[in-house]
Amino acid sequence: MLKTLKPYYIYLFSFLFIVLNSILIANEFYYLALVPFVLAIVYIAFYDVEKLMWFIVFTTPISMNLEELSIGGIGMYLPTEPLMFGVMILFFLKLIADKKFDSKIVKHPVTVIILLQLGWILFTSITSEMPIVSLKFLLSRLWFVVCFYFIGTQLFKKISNYKIFYWCYLIPLAGVVIYAVVRLATYSFNEKAAHWVMEPFFKDHTSYGAILAMFVPIPFIFLAKAEKYSIRVIAGIFLAILVIGTIFSYTRAAWVSLVVAIVLYFIYKYKIKFKYLATIGAVGLIVLAFNWTSLMMDLERNNQDSSANLSEHVQSISNVSTDASNLERINRWTSAWLMFLERPVFGWGPGTYVFQYAPFQLSKNKTIISTNVGNNGNAHSEYIGPLAEQGLIGTIMVVLLISMVFYKGSALYHRLPKGELKSVVLFTLLGLFTYVIHGFLNNYLDTDKASVPFWGFIALIVAIDVYHSDNDSELLETKAK
Repeated sequence: MLKTLKPYYIYLFSFLFIVLNSILIANEFYYLALVPFVLAIVYIAFYDVEKLMWFIVFTTPISMNLEELSIGGIGMYLPTEPLMFGVMILFFLKLIADKKFDSKIVKHPVTVIILLQLGWILFTSITSEMPIVSLKFLLSRLWFVVCFYFIGTQLFKKISNYKIFYWCYLIPLAGVVIYAVVRLATYSFNEKAAHWVMEPFFKDHTSYGAILAMFVPIPFIFLAKAEKYSIRVIAGIFLAILVIGTIFSYTRAAWVSLVVAIVLYFIYKYKIKFKYLATIGAVGLIVLAFNWTSLMMDLERNNQDSSANLSEHVQSISNVSTDASNLERINRWTSAWLMFLERPVFGWGPGTYVFQYAPFQLSKNKTIISTNVGNNGNAHSEYIGPLAEQGLIGTIMVVLLISMVFYKGSALYHRLPKGELKSVVLFTLLGLFTYVIHGFLNNYLDTDKASVPFWGFIALIVAIDVYHSDNDSELLETKAK
């Protein structure tokens, strides 16, 4: 179309736009200046959606929430979520036109569970106490899943794209870490300041810590001897930045998730069989059951609150007597459980917990940070939240999805020969596992920061399983493109 325009028309349109935009800026109206950017994005979306996807990944760590910036009352991240919504629409239009999607992906067990989960979210949105809120939740989940699972699997047909995906997220994330640590240094690394120094890019230190923990394993992929020396040096620098950021995030759940991920690493490396793990787990549960009373007494005697001292901060993880953060989690979990008991089948509706849990708070569980207006987080669990919002089936779907991803991912890891792809699968699983553990204590899959890597990691594992695990010649051909 642009080729058909005469040069003087282009000059005329440009001149008129500059004049009009200048007048509007003089009158404090700035939105017209976004038009060239929007037009460029639309052009890229139609002619090179892959580059648009990498742009979305790159801007995710530095995206900002409109609601937190007091730009209207819309809880949407800019620029990522509007772009994901547009890509999702294009995906569905293409799906209608082509009337097909790669059957190997559609039939994969992980995809089947994802589709069943989306179907259940739709059904419980219809039965929801607040259908509009639940449908918004469904729409948000759809653009994450469409962009970074379904489209993601197609991007990872070209296996070298995993490098672009990881570096597009790592580079701006490292920038946020440097920004946050430098700000924190001006406050003498005070633990209280660590709660907000990452703003406006992350809403709090717990979500910040969760994402850092997810990406700590990733630089190890690029530390392999097969990589160029310069790449290994850069990967080492990024690893150091992420570790420092995780330490000074003062996010205890992130620390715990990394420790558990290290345990999983040794389980994979030494090929410890599941029957031995099951035996150890069963013995552990029996010992825990017999010592439950004394354990709870010990926990109640721990009155170490959150602290800028790292050792004291670690001790506060098990404080369920005075630490407000820990006690508030118990309050939210108890509220979610009581909500589930009242509506065990369909729940209260996806995304409705923050609006419905207040009456279910028990006075004995309330803390100094408790609220009745839903402005201080949600159920603080990726597993208990769906229990309240989508009933028992909702939580079962979450557990099934995670179980299937790790079942297929573990089998894939052990099946692959030693080399690049084996390392990619291992460290991607470890990164994903940190969030699986973190999900017991927090939930962030309603944000772009967590959802982009979460669904992207899963897409990468599935893509390797489907496209690159059995056909060496196909892998070599794909890498050569």
